[in-house]
Amino acid sequence: MLASKRILLIIGAGIAAYKSLDLIRRLKERGASVTPVLTGAAEEFVTPLSVSALAGEKVYRDLFDLTDEAEMGHIQLSRSADLIVVAPATADMMGKMAAGLANDLASTLLMATDTPVLCAPAMNVRMWDHPSTQRNLKQLQADGIRFVGPNEGDMACGEYGPGRMSEPLEIVAAVEAQLGNGPLKGKRILVTSGPTHEPIDPVRYIANRSSGAQGTAVARALSALGADVVFVTGPADVSPPEGVQVIRVETAQQMSDAVDAALPIDAGVFAAAVADWRMATASDKKLKKSRDGLPLLEFAENPDILKRVSRLDAGRPTLVVGFAAETDNVLEHATAKRARKGCDWIVANDVSPATGIMGGSENAVTLISDEGAEEWPRMDKDAVAQRLAQKIADALTS
Repeated sequence: MLASKRILLIIGAGIAAYKSLDLIRRLKERGASVTPVLTGAAEEFVTPLSVSALAGEKVYRDLFDLTDEAEMGHIQLSRSADLIVVAPATADMMGKMAAGLANDLASTLLMATDTPVLCAPAMNVRMWDHPSTQRNLKQLQADGIRFVGPNEGDMACGEYGPGRMSEPLEIVAAVEAQLGNGPLKGKRILVTSGPTHEPIDPVRYIANRSSGAQGTAVARALSALGADVVFVTGPADVSPPEGVQVIRVETAQQMSDAVDAALPIDAGVFAAAVADWRMATASDKKLKKSRDGLPLLEFAENPDILKRVSRLDAGRPTLVVGFAAETDNVLEHATAKRARKGCDWIVANDVSPATGIMGGSENAVTLISDEGAEEWPRMDKDAVAQRLAQKIADALTS
């Protein structure tokens, strides 16, 4: 899929730079040519010799290389590629990009280009969560920069959380999606997936049986059609798809905040099984048995993400798709939900225990829209996702 594609790879400074070596190899395996650019600090983590040997190309390092600059080499570099990949994209690099700074070769290339850019962030969890980084992320997304990752996990600094650079094969999948000619190329689509966990106390929570399999399949199918997918997932049983921006959350409020941060989008697919209620006040200590009887649990209503996005006055997505998991009177309840929420489509399914659908590998859905109710046969969740993704593509490109 990447045969004859030209990738300009900017390697930022950070321990994750070692993954760039494998990334080069993976891209070249798929037929791409890779022109590497090293920042000065990146040379503390990987050597120009190792990068050049794997890429089979000269490594560019200095903005003031007179041989190249005699013909404005940095302009040529930035515009001759099919895609610019920044991996790792450090907090510093993201800050420069968001602010429009150009004080070294890498940042100048990124300022001088009209080529699509894909960033794979990598940094300490505190740096990723810092308000300035999140502001920069939102600005870069608004500027049309695509992102893959970061992932959540253990870090070299000993901390745990979001900030790990995506694995090389995940970045390759994102590159393939970006350079593909699918019908959703250039469209930014949000997908929510999985359950939410609403804490009762530090060890107990309210949840449901959603595995996240259907939402994950939808995100993967949309990405395969060329969409830039933002995947907001609760604590699901299945791993998120490769090649999409993954945002992990626990609670409904966190999911709501993540959705707000991802706007604007062309379409939203709200497949998550969001808890309707949470504890009005979660205990900060484990609740104990008492001779006074059962504890009194007071509930509060969670934010209605689907309804809020569907009824946005400004910046409403072109297409909003909700899901309705019902156990009885499926069509009646799902049709009423569509009217109540204000979304364009509802994907309804029967999740009563006898169906085996909740947490299973298959689904049987009915798509409800202005055109009526379209019943689909029972099929595996990947097939459902592919059919839904194609209908979304048709709706957004017609």
